[in-house]
Amino acid sequence: MQFEGVLTKMETENGSPIQYYLILESNFINVNQLLDKNVTLKFIKYQCLNCGLDRPIFRQGFCKSCFFEVPQAADWVMRPELSKAHLDQEDRDLEFEKKVQIQPHVVYLANSSNIKVGVTRKSQVPTRWIDQGAHEAIEIVEVPNRYLAGITEVALKDHISDKTNWRTMLKNEIKDEDLVAWRNELKQFIPEEAKPYYIENNTETNLEFPVLQYPIKPKSLNLEKAIEYTGVLKGIKGQYLIFEDQTVFNIRGNEGLYVGISVL
Repeated sequence: MQFEGVLTKMETENGSPIQYYLILESNFINVNQLLDKNVTLKFIKYQCLNCGLDRPIFRQGFCKSCFFEVPQAADWVMRPELSKAHLDQEDRDLEFEKKVQIQPHVVYLANSSNIKVGVTRKSQVPTRWIDQGAHEAIEIVEVPNRYLAGITEVALKDHISDKTNWRTMLKNEIKDEDLVAWRNELKQFIPEEAKPYYIENNTETNLEFPVLQYPIKPKSLNLEKAIEYTGVLKGIKGQYLIFEDQTVFNIRGNEGLYVGISVL
């Protein structure tokens, strides 16, 4: 089987295990079906996710000029507390910002390499947790806009991490935590504006990833430098492909690369 197209974040479907799909221009791949098969990845060119031109990718799948222009890459995306659409204030594109920011958001705890706090749109639960490789997660608050979620996350970051160690996550060096107890403990630190949205009674969500073999010493594949790589696929976790020789490849981290994919 041979495929070709620009890389974008894998789509997922929660199940036992989670199903992963790589969407290409004229086809899609159920990545789970590639487990235990020889997979070749070949870098062909760049294709910016905005302008479509063959320009080096700067960040988030965009070339440098697009990254500093498109609303999808504005500062409020990574720092929700900077959201201002609820005040009718434009950053790059008010119509887009209102559509994304003024909708239900959740602040959550996720356990991937450790317990971390994060923000996502309610519509992205549990997709966001899957993308982070979390094996368990729970919502803390559900608020009506991104700004309230952002200031809640900032307040909680003083008491719990907001980062994931990708190597620990991929090695599966994790332990189960009582996320309900953590949620209850962190309640006292929620800002006054968000306290009415605290979720009192919910349970954690558990996630099962399709992994046959976890790497002991994961090494990240830089496809732009290697140009071509072949390995036996042994697992998928977060947005990473895990290969038998300990090589791991971050699909989301390589958005905007136009690649060839061969399967034996």
